[in-house]
Amino acid sequence: MDLAETDNEAMQWAAITGVIATVSVFAIAQGLSYPLLSFILQRQGVSPAMIGLSAAMTPIGFIVSSPLIPALARRFGAGRTALTCAALSAIVLALIGWTQNVYLWFPLRFLIGVVTNPLYVLSEIWVIALAPPSRRGRVMGVYSTIISAGFAAGPLCLLAVGTEGWPPFLVGVAAFVFCGACLALVLPRLPRVDQAGHRVSVMGFMPMAWLLLSAVVVAAGFEQAVLALLPVYGTHYGITETRMSALLSVMIAGNIAMQVPLGLLAERLTARLVRFVCVSLTVLGCALLPLLIDTPLIWPSVFIWGAVSYGIYTMSIIELGERFTGSALVAGNAAFSLMWGVGGILVPPLTGGVMDVIGASGLPITLGAICLALAVTTVLRQRIV
Repeated sequence: MDLAETDNEAMQWAAITGVIATVSVFAIAQGLSYPLLSFILQRQGVSPAMIGLSAAMTPIGFIVSSPLIPALARRFGAGRTALTCAALSAIVLALIGWTQNVYLWFPLRFLIGVVTNPLYVLSEIWVIALAPPSRRGRVMGVYSTIISAGFAAGPLCLLAVGTEGWPPFLVGVAAFVFCGACLALVLPRLPRVDQAGHRVSVMGFMPMAWLLLSAVVVAAGFEQAVLALLPVYGTHYGITETRMSALLSVMIAGNIAMQVPLGLLAERLTARLVRFVCVSLTVLGCALLPLLIDTPLIWPSVFIWGAVSYGIYTMSIIELGERFTGSALVAGNAAFSLMWGVGGILVPPLTGGVMDVIGASGLPITLGAICLALAVTTVLRQRIV
């Protein structure tokens, strides 16, 4: 390898590092905002149902904005779009802090979903495009790990600054500003993903990779349903809130710790095969949950469960990068974001409804059935290897 190639590779890794740093700061800001706004509304005496509806505005913003991202990237450039979204995110979060009104927060939380989604989608596209094909698994594993750690770190910031007044909002605003600054530094080194290839829309992309998009719906729905309903499931067995919170923390730890090993495994095998294994192990976790929930074995089980359930998404992202480039990659990643929002909105209420009808067992049965359907469809529709 000559000196020019060495310099190019060093610049490529520097750009990857810069984009991952950008999106990690964004994740901290997002992770901070969700519990912060819930705490404020709770102090105002707002009902849990209204708090839940308020929180749903952000994923609805994701869904609405996703089809617009490819056109915005083509019209204004991916870099300019992402920088504008970082600035708008800071402004909208400041407006949320200024208004402190549950009804005004509905449109503002919708807007923050609209303006943060392109920043997230385009950053992910840059990481996929920059990652060397032979190392894409580990790069996307690191990316997924840092995103998860950033979301987990957001609530920890509230321990330092509290949940009252302007300080927590200023942390979030500063995070978005810093996010834009990091992005501006690496922008000249980023590929022009918005201009490569023929034009593909989000809706046009869906028939091209419907099984990948189905996997995203399953991964998103599973994560949101477990976070929302596993504590409810535990009460059926008389398990304390403290223990259930600890179980969820262990599950998130599995998610954070195991994405890089799964990415390395995808490099040795294939992302499609590892995704199938992740789906199968998630089904097994659903089947074992009622048997292990009140035993010491539940701790390693939920650790693995968290790793493989989120691994479904990580492997889907890796396969997206393997199969698509240019305009199709932009449209595909925007479609991933849309499907993540769809899964997060549809699966938790479905699972909760089944639990209302048949009891606590509705949680593992519903989630296990959804994951099993994905596994069976994978086998029937395409070769795994």
